[in-house]
Amino acid sequence: MKKFTFIAVLLTSFLLLSKRSDAQDYKTAVGLKFGGYENGPSIKYFMDANTALEGIVGIRNHGVVFTGLYELHQGAFNTANLKFYYGFGAHVGSVGKGVYKRFGSDDNVYNDSHVLLGADAVLGLEYKLPDAPFAFSLDLNPRVELATGPFFDLAPGLGLKYTF
Repeated sequence: MKKFTFIAVLLTSFLLLSKRSDAQDYKTAVGLKFGGYENGPSIKYFMDANTALEGIVGIRNHGVVFTGLYELHQGAFNTANLKFYYGFGAHVGSVGKGVYKRFGSDDNVYNDSHVLLGADAVLGLEYKLPDAPFAFSLDLNPRVELATGPFFDLAPGLGLKYTF
């Protein structure tokens, strides 16, 4: 049932999207990303009007995770400064002794360190304030953990960015 709901929301989002945007409102953004697993600094750089690279350093309980994402952006819902984005990437990191919590599941306790390695996707909305150098994003980050899994998780995320 959860898989059906996820697919229905994804398809509905694609159907409601407007045509691709002709320009992006900024070239680079730095900020903070608050996620289901990690919180930490992020940077986004637009290679062209609709294609961006995003890097996130996620700090978590007893560990750190580095995530890189390739994102495609386009206008959403015929609303100025609102962009829909989607993409893919990967993560690598480590978690030390203590509790390793998977979002939406029971806690797993490990007695030693583990490497985290896997594939990521992203699906979200971003709004750039029209007269200020700030952007806000809300996204879903489905990922497959391969090193300590395999298992699949779906983590929500909130981003606050300064744009220039």
